[in-house]
Amino acid sequence: MTDIERREQPFTPAVRQLSDEARAALAAGRADSTRKAYREDREAFIAWCAERGEQPLPATQDLLIEYVTHLTLTPRPRTGRPSAPSSLERMLSAITTMHAELDLPKPETKGARTVIAGYKHQLAIDKKPGGKQQQAKAALPPALRKMLATLDRDTLIGKRDAAMLLLGYAAATRSSELVGIDINEPVECDEGYMLSIYRVKMKKYTNSAIAYGKSPATCPVRALRALITAMREAGRTDGPLFVRIDRHGRIAPPMMRKGKPIGDPSGRLTPDAASDVVERLADAAGFQGRWRGHSLRRGFATAAQRGGAPMIRVARQGGWADNSTSLARYFDEGDPWEDNPVMGL
Repeated sequence: MTDIERREQPFTPAVRQLSDEARAALAAGRADSTRKAYREDREAFIAWCAERGEQPLPATQDLLIEYVTHLTLTPRPRTGRPSAPSSLERMLSAITTMHAELDLPKPETKGARTVIAGYKHQLAIDKKPGGKQQQAKAALPPALRKMLATLDRDTLIGKRDAAMLLLGYAAATRSSELVGIDINEPVECDEGYMLSIYRVKMKKYTNSAIAYGKSPATCPVRALRALITAMREAGRTDGPLFVRIDRHGRIAPPMMRKGKPIGDPSGRLTPDAASDVVERLADAAGFQGRWRGHSLRRGFATAAQRGGAPMIRVARQGGWADNSTSLARYFDEGDPWEDNPVMGL
């Protein structure tokens, strides 16, 4: 064989599967909630293929079309309704990335995404859940004041919930970022607190200045100081800042299921538990709609935009990337009443 013939021979890449360690390292680059959702999506897909006698990997376009169609028709046990379009999009991402991790060809998803688009359109026409994106309500200062008014702030749990609301708003945290804060991390200074927060999407720490509020009732500095003081008086000088507290005021009481301990032994709240606090207080205040932990972050961005704050300062405070499209949307939307073109009629 000549040199020219050797160079013209087609190159066949070696098929290499990642080691367990490499797959774990790759997964660690995703948020905990994403890893959990991807794992469940992948397990469900493989189980469905096994029931039908189909080969799940590599997935063909027709197989993905069949699977997505199946999901649009099959009620989920928890909700009694088929999966939402956003869940189907995430499922496709889970399957696509699984192929990449196993060094398999990327599956063709165009047909499956066409099915999802038609499904979403029909849900919207029928005015069914899933046809319209459900965003968390923005917790603006007037709403925060009403939510805080439902608390007994003389109790430890009242101090915790007040600090969660006000710190989550002032630092524009995601729920996972808020519950990740430890009691010894806020650094008090003359102006308030300086807090280094690990931003899960940016995968780095950013500094947020927590300044005094105009009113003591809604001041994040006073609320944070009250909680830290009460926690230390109760003997908690390290570990998580936001912890489980029962109705008797006990910190991190043991949780058992079938005789076995569950939950973080330190008592650290989960992101879902933090969101549940926001939802509970919104319900107590008589609010309608979807209120979750993200309501605090959304409220901060909305209020900052309406107050005329420069977008770059909002991004620095809340841990958004400089080119964040999600933050830009808040500024592009503006105030639907102040900027309403109908006002001149």
